[in-house]
Amino acid sequence: MNAPDPSPRNEALVLIDFQRGFDDPWWGPRNNPEAEDNALRLLAAFRQQGLAVFHVRHLSTEAGSPLAGQGARFKDGFGPVPGEVLIEKTVNSAFIGTDLEAQLRKREIGHLTICGLTTPHCVSTTTRMAANLGWPVTLVHDACAAFARNADTSFDNGPAFAPEEIHRAALAQLHGEFANVTATDAVLGRITGDMHS
Repeated sequence: MNAPDPSPRNEALVLIDFQRGFDDPWWGPRNNPEAEDNALRLLAAFRQQGLAVFHVRHLSTEAGSPLAGQGARFKDGFGPVPGEVLIEKTVNSAFIGTDLEAQLRKREIGHLTICGLTTPHCVSTTTRMAANLGWPVTLVHDACAAFARNADTSFDNGPAFAPEEIHRAALAQLHGEFANVTATDAVLGRITGDMHS
Protein backbone atom coordinates (compact mmCIF):
# COMPACT_ATOMS: atom_id res chain seq x y z
CA MET A 1 0.00 0.00 0.00
CA ASN A 2 1.35 3.39 -0.98
CA ALA A 3 1.99 5.89 1.79
CA PRO A 4 -0.78 8.53 2.03
CA ASP A 5 -0.04 11.85 0.35
CA PRO A 6 -0.02 14.55 3.08
CA SER A 7 -0.66 17.32 0.54
CA PRO A 8 -3.46 19.66 1.70
CA ARG A 9 -5.10 19.09 -1.68
CA ASN A 10 -5.58 15.48 -0.64
CA GLU A 11 -7.10 16.39 2.72
CA ALA A 12 -10.61 15.57 3.92
CA LEU A 13 -12.74 16.87 6.78
CA VAL A 14 -14.53 14.19 8.81
CA LEU A 15 -17.40 15.56 10.90
CA ILE A 16 -18.56 13.07 13.53
CA ASP A 17 -22.08 12.91 14.96
CA PHE A 18 -23.16 16.56 15.04
CA GLN A 19 -26.69 15.36 15.72
CA ARG A 20 -29.75 16.76 17.46
CA GLY A 21 -29.79 13.91 19.95
CA PHE A 22 -26.78 15.44 21.68
CA ASP A 23 -28.99 18.37 22.72
CA ASP A 24 -30.96 16.00 24.95
CA PRO A 25 -30.52 16.79 28.69
CA TRP A 26 -29.93 13.06 29.28
CA TRP A 27 -26.23 13.65 28.49
CA GLY A 28 -25.81 16.14 31.34
CA PRO A 29 -23.51 19.19 31.24
CA ARG A 30 -20.89 19.44 28.52
CA ASN A 31 -17.77 21.45 27.86
CA ASN A 32 -16.87 23.62 24.88
CA PRO A 33 -20.18 25.17 23.79
CA GLU A 34 -18.30 26.64 20.79
CA ALA A 35 -17.65 23.20 19.25
CA GLU A 36 -20.46 23.44 16.70
CA ASP A 37 -19.55 26.97 15.63
CA ASN A 38 -15.92 25.98 15.13
CA ALA A 39 -16.92 22.87 13.19
CA LEU A 40 -19.12 24.98 10.92
CA ARG A 41 -16.19 27.31 10.28
CA LEU A 42 -14.11 24.31 9.25
CA LEU A 43 -16.91 23.00 7.06
CA ALA A 44 -17.27 26.34 5.27
CA ALA A 45 -13.53 26.59 4.67
CA PHE A 46 -13.17 23.03 3.35
CA ARG A 47 -16.08 23.63 0.98
CA GLN A 48 -14.62 26.94 -0.16
CA GLN A 49 -11.28 25.26 -0.87
CA GLY A 50 -12.94 22.44 -2.78
CA LEU A 51 -11.71 19.80 -0.31
CA ALA A 52 -13.49 16.56 0.48
CA VAL A 53 -16.03 16.42 3.31
CA PHE A 54 -17.35 13.31 5.04
CA HIS A 55 -20.37 13.49 7.34
CA VAL A 56 -20.72 10.73 9.94
CA ARG A 57 -24.03 10.02 11.65
CA HIS A 58 -24.71 7.58 14.49
CA LEU A 59 -27.91 5.54 14.13
CA SER A 60 -28.34 4.02 17.55
CA THR A 61 -29.80 0.53 17.86
CA GLU A 62 -30.37 0.93 21.62
CA ALA A 63 -33.96 1.33 22.79
CA GLY A 64 -34.68 4.87 23.94
CA SER A 65 -31.36 6.30 22.76
CA PRO A 66 -31.30 10.06 22.12
CA LEU A 67 -29.48 9.22 18.85
CA ALA A 68 -32.43 7.37 17.33
CA GLY A 69 -35.42 8.73 15.43
CA GLN A 70 -35.52 12.52 15.34
CA GLY A 71 -32.38 12.63 17.49
CA ALA A 72 -30.40 11.06 14.66
CA ARG A 73 -30.99 14.12 12.47
CA PHE A 74 -28.12 16.52 11.90
CA LYS A 75 -27.95 19.78 13.81
CA ASP A 76 -28.68 22.95 11.85
CA GLY A 77 -25.95 23.73 9.33
CA PHE A 78 -24.58 20.19 9.31
CA GLY A 79 -25.24 17.39 6.86
CA PRO A 80 -24.02 16.72 3.33
CA VAL A 81 -24.60 18.75 0.21
CA PRO A 82 -24.29 17.15 -3.25
CA GLY A 83 -20.80 15.75 -3.75
CA GLU A 84 -20.17 15.11 -0.04
CA VAL A 85 -20.23 11.67 1.56
CA LEU A 86 -22.64 10.47 4.25
CA ILE A 87 -21.42 7.66 6.50
CA GLU A 88 -23.92 6.01 8.85
CA LYS A 89 -22.66 3.87 11.72
CA THR A 90 -24.05 1.95 14.69
CA VAL A 91 -20.85 1.68 16.79
CA ASN A 92 -18.22 4.13 18.00
CA SER A 93 -15.86 3.86 15.03
CA ALA A 94 -16.88 5.37 11.71
CA PHE A 95 -14.80 2.64 10.02
CA ILE A 96 -16.69 -0.37 11.42
CA GLY A 97 -19.63 -1.62 9.37
CA THR A 98 -19.28 1.23 6.87
CA ASP A 99 -17.46 1.94 3.61
CA LEU A 100 -15.55 4.93 5.01
CA GLU A 101 -12.13 3.39 4.39
CA ALA A 102 -13.05 2.43 0.82
CA GLN A 103 -14.46 5.90 0.13
CA LEU A 104 -11.31 7.59 1.42
CA ARG A 105 -9.02 5.33 -0.63
CA LYS A 106 -11.17 5.74 -3.73
CA ARG A 107 -10.66 9.51 -3.49
CA GLU A 108 -6.96 9.06 -2.68
CA ILE A 109 -7.35 11.05 0.53
CA GLY A 110 -3.98 11.43 2.22
CA HIS A 111 -4.77 13.40 5.39
CA LEU A 112 -7.80 13.54 7.70
CA THR A 113 -8.99 16.45 9.79
CA ILE A 114 -11.45 15.18 12.39
CA CYS A 115 -13.86 16.88 14.79
CA GLY A 116 -17.15 15.99 16.42
CA LEU A 117 -19.04 14.51 19.34
CA THR A 118 -18.04 13.10 21.69
CA THR A 119 -14.32 13.43 22.34
CA PRO A 120 -13.76 10.24 24.41
CA HIS A 121 -16.05 8.00 22.37
CA CYS A 122 -16.72 8.22 18.63
CA VAL A 123 -14.12 10.93 17.98
CA SER A 124 -11.39 9.05 19.83
CA THR A 125 -12.25 5.64 18.37
CA THR A 126 -12.42 6.92 14.80
CA THR A 127 -9.17 8.85 15.23
CA ARG A 128 -7.35 5.81 16.57
CA MET A 129 -8.56 3.61 13.72
CA ALA A 130 -7.72 6.23 11.09
CA ALA A 131 -4.15 6.41 12.37
CA ASN A 132 -3.88 2.61 12.56
CA LEU A 133 -5.05 2.40 8.94
CA GLY A 134 -2.23 4.72 7.90
CA TRP A 135 -3.70 8.21 7.71
CA PRO A 136 -2.06 11.24 9.28
CA VAL A 137 -4.78 12.82 11.43
CA THR A 138 -5.34 16.37 12.61
CA LEU A 139 -7.79 16.40 15.52
CA VAL A 140 -9.39 19.79 16.18
CA HIS A 141 -9.76 20.12 19.95
CA ASP A 142 -12.01 23.18 20.04
CA ALA A 143 -14.44 21.61 17.53
CA CYS A 144 -15.08 18.62 19.84
CA ALA A 145 -16.85 18.26 23.19
CA ALA A 146 -17.49 15.84 26.04
CA PHE A 147 -20.42 15.33 28.40
CA ALA A 148 -20.89 14.62 32.10
CA ARG A 149 -22.64 11.39 31.03
CA ASN A 150 -19.11 10.16 30.22
CA ALA A 151 -18.00 10.79 33.82
CA ASP A 152 -19.23 7.63 35.57
CA THR A 153 -16.46 6.24 37.79
CA SER A 154 -18.57 3.71 39.69
CA PHE A 155 -16.03 1.02 38.79
CA ASP A 156 -13.66 2.36 41.46
CA ASN A 157 -15.87 4.62 43.60
CA GLY A 158 -13.62 7.53 42.68
CA PRO A 159 -14.78 11.11 42.13
CA ALA A 160 -16.58 11.89 38.89
CA PHE A 161 -14.67 13.79 36.24
CA ALA A 162 -15.85 17.11 34.87
CA PRO A 163 -16.59 17.24 31.11
CA GLU A 164 -13.54 19.45 30.50
CA GLU A 165 -11.30 16.94 32.31
CA ILE A 166 -12.71 14.08 30.21
CA HIS A 167 -12.21 16.09 27.03
CA ARG A 168 -8.61 17.07 27.78
CA ALA A 169 -7.63 13.60 28.99
CA ALA A 170 -8.98 12.01 25.80
CA LEU A 171 -7.09 14.51 23.66
CA ALA A 172 -3.88 14.04 25.64
CA GLN A 173 -4.00 10.29 24.99
CA LEU A 174 -4.39 10.88 21.25
CA HIS A 175 -1.91 13.71 20.70
CA GLY A 176 1.42 12.62 19.31
CA GLU A 177 0.41 8.95 19.15
CA PHE A 178 -2.66 8.91 16.90
CA ALA A 179 -3.09 12.54 15.85
CA ASN A 180 -1.79 16.06 15.93
CA VAL A 181 -4.23 17.88 18.21
CA THR A 182 -4.64 21.50 17.22
CA ALA A 183 -7.09 24.41 17.13
CA THR A 184 -9.62 25.48 14.53
CA ASP A 185 -7.74 28.67 13.67
CA ALA A 186 -4.54 26.74 12.96
CA VAL A 187 -6.37 24.43 10.54
CA LEU A 188 -8.08 27.34 8.82
CA GLY A 189 -4.76 29.10 8.40
CA ARG A 190 -3.16 25.99 6.93
CA ILE A 191 -5.82 25.12 4.40
CA THR A 192 -6.52 28.68 3.28
CA GLY A 193 -2.90 29.82 3.32
CA ASP A 194 -3.82 32.66 5.70
CA MET A 195 -1.81 32.09 8.88
CA HIS A 196 -3.71 34.96 10.56
CA SER A 197 -7.12 33.20 10.41
